[in-house]
Amino acid sequence: MIELWRSIGWRGQVPLAIALFALICAPVIADRYLLSVLTLILYLAYVGQAWNLMMGYAGQLSLGHALYVGLGGYVAALLWLDFGVGPWLSVFPAIAVGALFGAAIGWLGFRFHIEGVYFALLTIAFAEFTRIACDNLAFTGGSAGLFMPYVEKLAGEWWNLRGGQLLFYYLALLLAAAAIVLTAHLAHSRLGYYWLAVREDERAARTLGINSFRAKMTAVLISSGMTAVGGVFYAFYYNTLFPSQVFDTNQSIELILAPLIGGLGTVFGPIVGAFLLTPVGETLTTLAERLGVNLPGTKQVFYGLTLMVIITLRPTGVWPWMARVLGFGNRAS
Repeated sequence: MIELWRSIGWRGQVPLAIALFALICAPVIADRYLLSVLTLILYLAYVGQAWNLMMGYAGQLSLGHALYVGLGGYVAALLWLDFGVGPWLSVFPAIAVGALFGAAIGWLGFRFHIEGVYFALLTIAFAEFTRIACDNLAFTGGSAGLFMPYVEKLAGEWWNLRGGQLLFYYLALLLAAAAIVLTAHLAHSRLGYYWLAVREDERAARTLGINSFRAKMTAVLISSGMTAVGGVFYAFYYNTLFPSQVFDTNQSIELILAPLIGGLGTVFGPIVGAFLLTPVGETLTTLAERLGVNLPGTKQVFYGLTLMVIITLRPTGVWPWMARVLGFGNRAS
């Protein structure tokens, strides 16, 4: 990471330092609503980065990534409610369960050469199967959902993620920053170059001696595990889990839009995409509520139109263009 920081030069370092400083100091001037929007942006940037590792770098399309959010959330919530295990400990079994499901999907897909759109359908199928299962199992709360009561006397227990908006904002900021550091490290490691080779031409990569199965499986395991951590955050932040919501395909689409708009296969693309997309979408929703206008799907229509415009004007995403303008250099992209 230090090497990456040096390689972008002062023209890149100054804007990045200012942006990080602004995010750290944002709670000083931001009200509760703005802080909640920023928290959502950083959360989507984090889970988007996890998906970006799998699709942007390794070239494996997943349209059921909400599966891992739901799994991580349910594992952590059930451990908390039934056994009193806090999130800092339950995050490890959440990662394990998410990675286990990712391994099952990856093994089926890669071992039997299920590729492209068919692999994407396989990920959707697993997400739907899990949604139906949680919808009908008593211990998960069924279709009525799972509720994590917020007890006032526990409000200050940050070690159990029982706190206010400020706690979750800084936790989301930490997750997003950690995801950027990890992605930057992996992107310029041997594994990252293996992923790029497999993404561009898997047959040629195998000819060069790259174990494409292992490379793709590693991408799936890292991505699913990271996304499960996002699920733990989701569960303790919202305190409710509904199978029809958390495993929904719309949830999967929403978490992949940030890297698509920001720039696939880039380090900063997901966070730039999240900052461009989420505030406008939330503003539209809030404005519709205040005007008393009930137009279902307004946000989804906006997301679709935005994606069409970005694909037309900036096919590689917004961030590669911004990086060139700001003089960040190729390694920062």
